[in-house]
Amino acid sequence: ILKTLNSWFWWENIWMPINCSWADFVDREDLVFPKPHQLYATIPYAFVLLIIRFLSERFIAIPLAKALGIKNIRRVKPQPNPVLESYFRECTKHPSQSEIQGLAKKCNCTVHFVEKWFRRRRNLEIPTVLRKFREAFWRFSFYLASSVAGLIFLYDKPWFYDIWLTWLGYPFQQEKPCWSLHPVDTLRNCPCFVLPFYFSSSQDFLAHVVHHLAAIGLMSCSWCGNYLRIGTLVIFVHDTADFWLEAAKMFNYAHWEKTCNTLFIIFAITFFITRIILFPCWILRATLYQPTFYSTTPVIAYFLFNGQLLILQGLHLYWGYLIFKILRRFIYLK
Repeated sequence: ILKTLNSWFWWENIWMPINCSWADFVDREDLVFPKPHQLYATIPYAFVLLIIRFLSERFIAIPLAKALGIKNIRRVKPQPNPVLESYFRECTKHPSQSEIQGLAKKCNCTVHFVEKWFRRRRNLEIPTVLRKFREAFWRFSFYLASSVAGLIFLYDKPWFYDIWLTWLGYPFQQEKPCWSLHPVDTLRNCPCFVLPFYFSSSQDFLAHVVHHLAAIGLMSCSWCGNYLRIGTLVIFVHDTADFWLEAAKMFNYAHWEKTCNTLFIIFAITFFITRIILFPCWILRATLYQPTFYSTTPVIAYFLFNGQLLILQGLHLYWGYLIFKILRRFIYLK
């Protein structure tokens, strides 16, 4: 069964233009192609990334937070109570008054004790300001490093300035896969896909899950199909706005209001330029319209990739709406 599924997945009509096969992707003296098995390197890299994150948060983020006046507030843990803990996890975190009275009788304690227990237990679920600062610092550092790496990788590429060149000579293109941003971005989205489950109360929880699933699929498949040129442009457009938002969060936690507001405005401007203007007018134009000039018969991957890119654009419009609401409140309500 696995052998059959593998042959279906790598069916050449899905990935390859007409008159091309996987045999054409064999390395030569002048061409080195990306290999699917190279993505397995993201597994050990993930552990290295976790170590780097731990060290940066411990030795950089925490001292920086203390310098900015952010204190580590320790919350009081409720007394161990298996009955209340089970009810909190399996039933509700906000019991009604009648439920509280029933739990008080069941535990042979006062109503005030049960109310205080649930209040303290709910507080433990809320991340502290220091924890939020550490996470924002890590994401800021990662997105900034990714943006700088993307600029270094792309600034001397002719197809960065003339996007028509992204399809010139496809699939026989060599862009030094080891320096591509694809494995790094795949690595970034994998832990990000897991983390939102710890914050499922967020109003855009489902949007985050869909976004990271689409990103993992896009980066992995574009690596396998040698869509490195357009793939790196997609990554670069996405990363250039994110570190501004994380910087704004960091200063928000430190109560530097003016700095936070300035950074958020810069983020909003960058977001609208890159994801609301550049992404559909530059990236989607290159993936939907330009390939028809190089091939009269689109392969299945054409519809697969563009479908995921259109999903991302829908999420951009949704998040753009949320950002616009915040800006409107900022301008009119101070």
